[in-house]
Amino acid sequence: MTSELLNQIKEPADLRALGRDELEQLASEIREFMIEKISRTGGHLSPNLGIVELTLALHRVFDSPTDRIYWDVGHQAYVHKIVTGRQDGFDTLRSFGGMAGYPSRTESEHDFVENSHASVALSYGLGNAIANAAEGNGRYTIAVIGDGALTGGVAYEALNHIAVSKPPNLIIVVNDNGRSYAPTVGGLAALAHLRFDPRYEHAKKLMGRILRSLPIVGDTADELAFRVKEGFKQLVEPATFFDVLGLKYSGTLDGHDFEALEEAFEHAKDMGEPAIVHVITEKGRGYEPAINDEVEKLHGVGTFDVESGKPTSSELKMTNIAAGAVLHEARKNEDIIAISAAMISPTGLSEMADEFPDRVIDTGITEQHAVALAAGLAMSGKRPVVALYSTFMQRAFDELMMDVALHNLPVTFLLDRAGVTGPDGPSHHGAFDLSFLRMIPGMTIGAPSDAYELCAMVAAGIRHDGPMAIRFPKNGAGSVPSLPVDPIEIGVWEEIDSGSQVLMLATGRMVEHAQKAASTLGQKGVSAGVVNARWVKPMDERLLDWVRSYPLVVTLEDNVVSGGFGAGVLEAVSPHGLADRIRVLGLPDSFLPPGSAADVLKSVGLDAESIAATVLEFVAGG
Repeated sequence: MTSELLNQIKEPADLRALGRDELEQLASEIREFMIEKISRTGGHLSPNLGIVELTLALHRVFDSPTDRIYWDVGHQAYVHKIVTGRQDGFDTLRSFGGMAGYPSRTESEHDFVENSHASVALSYGLGNAIANAAEGNGRYTIAVIGDGALTGGVAYEALNHIAVSKPPNLIIVVNDNGRSYAPTVGGLAALAHLRFDPRYEHAKKLMGRILRSLPIVGDTADELAFRVKEGFKQLVEPATFFDVLGLKYSGTLDGHDFEALEEAFEHAKDMGEPAIVHVITEKGRGYEPAINDEVEKLHGVGTFDVESGKPTSSELKMTNIAAGAVLHEARKNEDIIAISAAMISPTGLSEMADEFPDRVIDTGITEQHAVALAAGLAMSGKRPVVALYSTFMQRAFDELMMDVALHNLPVTFLLDRAGVTGPDGPSHHGAFDLSFLRMIPGMTIGAPSDAYELCAMVAAGIRHDGPMAIRFPKNGAGSVPSLPVDPIEIGVWEEIDSGSQVLMLATGRMVEHAQKAASTLGQKGVSAGVVNARWVKPMDERLLDWVRSYPLVVTLEDNVVSGGFGAGVLEAVSPHGLADRIRVLGLPDSFLPPGSAADVLKSVGLDAESIAATVLEFVAGG
């Protein structure tokens, strides 16, 4: 691959010296660069292939970091990283100690938030625009929202506020690649930037002045002027949601046309009030395997073969196991309905959607609605299964508490990517679910240690008369259970090994680490027992007996220690005067970096070797 122009781009200012032909060449080089790098590291491929011209145009028209650009969803910021001096970092993309896959404030002055959860950039942008207006500094705020982020309710809350407050110099770029609000194609695209043309604005104002000068019967001059101007606008392009809010709206632009983009941004700068620039982009542009992928357009990928676009690994994940178990139950029970928030394929529900299209619901990026919808279905006799990433479950905490748990509804939550997820970094580690789930009255929480237990918990959840959350990691599944699997008894743990000096109570993926640590401890003369504490709530009634039998009990979890499984064990044994026997090991009170699960766990002392060393210290300390 030749990168003649790309190698010359060290900062956004370098883009402004390029002519149109050079910009086209640079766009091509950037696409080749990303395909090559992401094929080796994995990452969000297609969203970034589609936003190349848009990113270059933004950085040519605006002056980052003086003008702030917020990216929503943050995974579409790779091109932004490339043109802000981080090309070399792509060899370490999403690896431990390497470059983040999302904007990162520690990486660059051009990144302002760690915004990898969707739909919040408009709120960030409004806050910045209000602050700029108060200071009178004339700076611009640009919020780029796309890739489905405009399905999120919080974005509309922000738009509602923007329509009322109308701070100057706030520009909202709707990157419409077929997954966001409003039509993506149509004859109106030819009128794209007329609504932003100064001549259009001048004509409206002139018409208003003429009408106000005429003698009027009935309506006031101002009312008539408003009506006629609105009628004129309708002749140009029918009203949109943005027009109803009273926001300046560009109409649809070709998101790969440098000239149209830059002209629209220049006009938007002169509006003196919030403006919407709506661009149509092609997800996966320039890479045929992505364009031809009808399901996800190769949205988020692991390592892959550049020629074919096929993944280089076909390892079966716990995700696939969970989804297969749900599908098996759905074939027997027509009341089962699966729900996910823009994550049907990533949570493994595509096969069920193909077989039962009316019983799989994609709500868009709307976790709150997804959970409240499940409550409504459960109240009506259905057995909803909500499949979300652990990190996104946080967004629906109120609905989980007040709509599902308060009514003790039979909703099963499959929380994928629980614990340390790996390369997507601090916003995506599922490090908090045990803590916030444990506090919810009536909530049953399962943490399976393997694929078999996962299937057994799915069977138990679907039959359980109340809410149940099953959290599992982004792991390979190992063996594939033969279905059906009998439901696993709620609240019963599994004693794997017995010992005399120390007992390790481990949840989920930490069971394997505990077993390896116990083996190491045995080699060093320490007798260690291991219990698979597969139910975090309710806990096994034998807990007190186990604690009384061992002078030292160590809890292990890939959740923050604050309020997690270990905290629950302490709560259970403290009234009996046994708290001094408990030691809690879990994730620290901090946001964890990107990297493989093995690297991150080792960095916080939760790999098998580190656990064994820590337990030895506990034993030696008495």
